[in-house]
Amino acid sequence: MLTLGIDTRPKLSNETFALLRDIIYAKSGIFYTESKKYLLEARLLRRLEERNLKTYEDYYHFLTYDPERNREITNLINVIVTNETSFFRDMFQIDSFTRGVVPKLTQEKSGGRAKSFRVWSAACSTGEEPLTLAMILLEELGAKGFSVEVLGSDICDNVLKSAEAGNYEKYSVRNTPEQYLKKYFTGRGECYTISKKVQDLVKYRKINLVDPMETRTVREMDVIFCRNVLIYFDDASKRKAINHLYDSLARGGYLFLGFSETLHSITRLFRPVSFERTVVYQKV
Repeated sequence: MLTLGIDTRPKLSNETFALLRDIIYAKSGIFYTESKKYLLEARLLRRLEERNLKTYEDYYHFLTYDPERNREITNLINVIVTNETSFFRDMFQIDSFTRGVVPKLTQEKSGGRAKSFRVWSAACSTGEEPLTLAMILLEELGAKGFSVEVLGSDICDNVLKSAEAGNYEKYSVRNTPEQYLKKYFTGRGECYTISKKVQDLVKYRKINLVDPMETRTVREMDVIFCRNVLIYFDDASKRKAINHLYDSLARGGYLFLGFSETLHSITRLFRPVSFERTVVYQKV
């Protein structure tokens, strides 16, 4: 492997930055502004080292013409995606889901013959979010005769493989209530493993949120969590992703976004509602 010293690191020109940014945008919907050029340069350096390439121009040529370019696109996406997450992250929203959305939906469904509850964690990273939702649903619906389905999806292969393994470091469980740690995890100290009962509720799939063919396979979801994803998209990609999520929700279903995200100026398809001091978007 080529090791690049600090003084011999290649420089990413503005022209090549624009070319590489366009490839990333076309494949993922993630848009790097000029102010984030330094970040993309640092992350792509790892791919140059792995491929023994000397310049970013060489890397662009590889992505455009090499027979292995499709495989490298997957490696590229794995490198650029940010994967910060943890169990029970943003407790206000978790409380809104547990105390507001779940009781309301289950009450509405109680009169039906087929009682099911379906949740999609879009951009689930290493699985902490869908597993959190699965544990909550086991607690809230386990004795009420509901079947529970949880889908976890991401654009990154590496994180999905990690999610399927179900092993987590202490940092990932730092916000997990003690009763959940004792009931649904084995191991203590620095390493924790999620119980098979919870893991079996979650199915993982690779889904690009701006790809209509991939999102079309997900339908009739009661709740979708898509938190801290839209911040990486430009307006056009945001509209695509939100329209796809809208189509994937059942009528009356709910969409959770990150605290810093909003549908204002993106779409009027959803109605904002408040549960437990948290704004959630409902499909009407």
